[in-house]
Amino acid sequence: MALWTLHGDGSLKPGEVVAPHERLSWGKTAGLGAQHVVAMFGATFVFPLLMGLNPQLAVMMSGIGTLLFLAIVRGRVPSYLGSSASFVGVATAIYGAGGKPSDVTGAMLWVGLALLIVGIIISAAGSRVIHKALPPVVTGAVVMLIGFNLAPVVANVYWPQDQWIGLLVMLVVVVLSVGVRGFIGRIAIFLALIIGYVLSWLFDNVFGPITSYSPAAGKVTTHPRVDWSGVASAPWFGLPPVTDLATWKLNAATNVVGFHAPTFNLAFALVALPVVIALIAENTGHVKAVAEMTGANLDQDMGRAIAADGASSMLATALGAGPTTTYAENIGVMAATRVYSTAAYVVAAGVAILFGFSPKFGAVISATPGGVLGGITVVLYGMIGLLGAKIWKENKVDFGNPINLVPVAAGIIIGIGDVSLKVTDSFTLSGIAFGTLVTVIVYHLAHALAPAELKKDAEGAVLIVDAPGAYRDDSNED
Repeated sequence: MALWTLHGDGSLKPGEVVAPHERLSWGKTAGLGAQHVVAMFGATFVFPLLMGLNPQLAVMMSGIGTLLFLAIVRGRVPSYLGSSASFVGVATAIYGAGGKPSDVTGAMLWVGLALLIVGIIISAAGSRVIHKALPPVVTGAVVMLIGFNLAPVVANVYWPQDQWIGLLVMLVVVVLSVGVRGFIGRIAIFLALIIGYVLSWLFDNVFGPITSYSPAAGKVTTHPRVDWSGVASAPWFGLPPVTDLATWKLNAATNVVGFHAPTFNLAFALVALPVVIALIAENTGHVKAVAEMTGANLDQDMGRAIAADGASSMLATALGAGPTTTYAENIGVMAATRVYSTAAYVVAAGVAILFGFSPKFGAVISATPGGVLGGITVVLYGMIGLLGAKIWKENKVDFGNPINLVPVAAGIIIGIGDVSLKVTDSFTLSGIAFGTLVTVIVYHLAHALAPAELKKDAEGAVLIVDAPGAYRDDSNED
């Protein structure tokens, strides 16, 4: 029996919809798969760069993770799994505490396991358990503090490397995001990275090397903005490198770490675990979006999809890559084309896996100038944070109600300000982990103590919003 039924004669006529179990001709399916690759590509290699992990390995594992996801959901939820933005702050916090890439992937593996367990629970108990434990006010707060906690990274790490390139790239992101309609505007981050790369090369040739902080040297040095010495020596074909982390040093080639075994540290795991809330929210919203587009009732698949994302993240982090998540960018492509065929995602996954067999491709990405990342992250991190405000707005969260106001006020300040709580001499809660715990625990405590009329006003159903960079076909908007 064929995996997909041919849709009509294999072509797409105006007004027609291709269901997940259908496919167009293989030529057209390949074209759609390539479009999905373009949609996911920018974010899937930018986020590993920001986490000090290997982009080549991340792209490869995104393809493998997508195939695993589609198998677990039995092809009912067409989605692509790319690198997750939610862990950038976690990686930064772990490096700041003296951790290595293996500590980062080890902490993220625990998040994948937690997500897998949550998915299994939801499959058994139903999706209402999410809404009860994580109402919109809590979900929005956690997403906000995860994004805004990254502000010092922009100010202290990326921006000082090349402030003028950073400023120009930031303006490019703004112009492309706001001034250009359709698909181009939805891949503004990806295009800004390419333009920033070219601008950095031009600055090297016109103005010469720059004297600024160099992460590779760990100090201020005079160096070219674009250094392709690693690109020249990288082979065209081969697996990502296997990294011996015994010789790894912070600020020394952090973006070329390849296959490695994760290491486990309780303190780092507690820093990472709050991200589970953001991932549950993200997956829930994406499944609901796919259900609305396809007209299928996918409530019974919600737990399976969340568990599949957890399983994919565990596999990726076990091999040394970052965790995965379902991508709003690719869901947007489906909305524009009205082709929901999982065959296109299988093609996209295959292309991503092939990219993972090119070390030269990985070296080009790893050589992205710091100033370019500064211009991108100054917008991107803010967008991640403001998604929390969007969740509040779309759910009409009432901050006149102290049940909502007080816990969120405390949690966000703790998260953004990186406030710490020293539990023992060897264990400290701080930043994202501490802020999330305060938000969740204090909210439910306040809800339990409050009078009935305040509780009623604080109730609400969870409505999750798309991730930054999500594509909408707005070419016909006024």
